Amino acid sequence: MQEFDFKYLPKFQFWKPKLIYWVSQQYDYLSYFDGNNYTYPQKAFSNLLFAGNKKINEDDLWNEQLNLVKIGIIGYDFKNSLESLSSKNSPIINLPDLCFFAAELCFCFEENYIKSKTKLTEEFWRKIKTIELPDDKIKCELKAQITKREYIKSVETIQKYIREGDTYEMNFCQAFEGSFTIWDPIASFFKLQKISPMPFASLFKAEDKWLISASPERFLKKENSRLIAQPIKGTIQRGGTEIDDEVNKKSLLTSEKERAENLMITDLTRNDLSKISEIGSVKVEELFGIYSLPKVFQMITTISSILKPDTTFKKIIQATFPMGSMTGAPKIRTMELIDELESFKRNWFSGAFGWIDENGDFDFSVVIRSIIADLETKKLYFGVGSAITIDSDASKEYEECELKSQAILEVLNGRKKS
Repeated sequence: MQEFDFKYLPKFQFWKPKLIYWVSQQYDYLSYFDGNNYTYPQKAFSNLLFAGNKKINEDDLWNEQLNLVKIGIIGYDFKNSLESLSSKNSPIINLPDLCFFAAELCFCFEENYIKSKTKLTEEFWRKIKTIELPDDKIKCELKAQITKREYIKSVETIQKYIREGDTYEMNFCQAFEGSFTIWDPIASFFKLQKISPMPFASLFKAEDKWLISASPERFLKKENSRLIAQPIKGTIQRGGTEIDDEVNKKSLLTSEKERAENLMITDLTRNDLSKISEIGSVKVEELFGIYSLPKVFQMITTISSILKPDTTFKKIIQATFPMGSMTGAPKIRTMELIDELESFKRNWFSGAFGWIDENGDFDFSVVIRSIIADLETKKLYFGVGSAITIDSDASKEYEECELKSQAILEVLNGRKKS
């Protein structure tokens, strides 16, 4: 990316939310990325803020010649443009499959510095200083789309399909939907950051549509000709003490079920990357890595490859999207079953969110542990799921979904599980 101008701001955390609020008032589109200082394989998200008013159409998104920073979302249902697939379920919120904008303002936050690609006056910073931050009051009605009994019945149906050979593993998701009278997305984002800071946290505004994300998972990162994928499969709750933590970590690492889930998605990801990579360059850099997050331990595998010459962003997405961790294997048949068995159109949930720089390098997260909202219709939803295999216990899978939803439920209605 182009060089930044530096601005030294001693009270770094004081300025950041004020700057984001100002940007949200001035621009139709904004995105904020925060890696929360995680020590993460291949690094977490950089701490960046982008803003603009120009939406990027699909042709320009794939155009490699445009000297633009492009930021946005590839929704899960873009799969229908890549394969002979459809999405029959009703959307909770109407959202575009592709939603990108061109950055007009670019900020980078590092320690006590805010770096900007635009020269900004002292008068600008005086104006930012006066911004009053709203509180995080929320009045939101939430409901699960399916009951626990319905969830268990669906898992049993998935296992029937597994026995029949239609799928080996499916990421089955359920949705919570809500309506609100009072809800501020930026305040909610920072509240979620306090409860559950993640290596791929992000905030996205596209006019009236918002994404508030505490994602733990990277989809793809490109650095020059190197491509990196980091699927997550395997979750266990954090313990109440350090001793409990060590017991749980060992339990996750040695679980045959969790390792089998991870290995199936690792193989699928390797296969996806091989379509666009130099022969022999696809490598598993770390298999079954166990990493600590605020509420859970996750099993993460890191896979890298060297891209074939002249491989475009479009070709990369065609080969790899949607990510195997959110579908299952085999990918196409499993996506057909997902649409048959789930109760909602995923839309942005389980898609990819990130940025592409002027040189074509990029970094995208998986849209999970995320709230998606429409301020015009005053509706929101979030999805949560887990991998279903022949060895899955439906009640335990439901409990895993409850665990993954805790932080968002706490943000939206104050519900905190003891």
